[in-house]
Amino acid sequence: MSDTKLREVMALQARSLFERGLTFGSSGNISIRLDDGWLMTPTGSSMGAIDPARISRLDMQGNLISGDKPTKESFLHMAMYRQRPRAGAIVHLHSTHSVAVSCMHDIDHRNVMPPLTAYYVMRVGRLPLIPYFAPGDLDLARAVEEMASDHHAVLLANHGPVVAGKNLEDAVYATEELEETAKLFLALQGMRSRPLSDDQVRELELRFPRDF
Repeated sequence: MSDTKLREVMALQARSLFERGLTFGSSGNISIRLDDGWLMTPTGSSMGAIDPARISRLDMQGNLISGDKPTKESFLHMAMYRQRPRAGAIVHLHSTHSVAVSCMHDIDHRNVMPPLTAYYVMRVGRLPLIPYFAPGDLDLARAVEEMASDHHAVLLANHGPVVAGKNLEDAVYATEELEETAKLFLALQGMRSRPLSDDQVRELELRFPRDF
């Protein structure tokens, strides 16, 4: 896909996420891996009004080549990409229900939500919680990088999800599935729920392996 087309796809997906309430204000950012670097949404921009021509283009070392200055959270993307060399795109949102789950006290930090649906297992799998760090703290990147080799999706405490995919569409779908499962998880609080069994999860993992 050409550089121009990739930019158009990024802007379209960003606007879709914004218009459906999955991100708001100037929060959230997305990126795509190129053969010689990355495209990232610019800092301070609304996902609902991304200008394709102003999307940041970075080289392999993360230096800005063209476009506006990249998202301040570019270090999160770079940390995930370093550990997942076959990932083609990353989505990071401050989506309401996922953030709400990230603020809960008694959740399993090794795997934040139970496997409530098959599609959650297929698209997200195990979701670890990354401890809270202040915005811009590079220790957050190190914490993400430690988890990224084993997990293509992580949840940042009191912040939101970072999700990698084999391409942008895949990363968006996985992020949407995470948010919808967070809604279910919150709706089921105080009720007896029936997650998928370990055997059912293993069967899905074997049938639908994540190869990125």
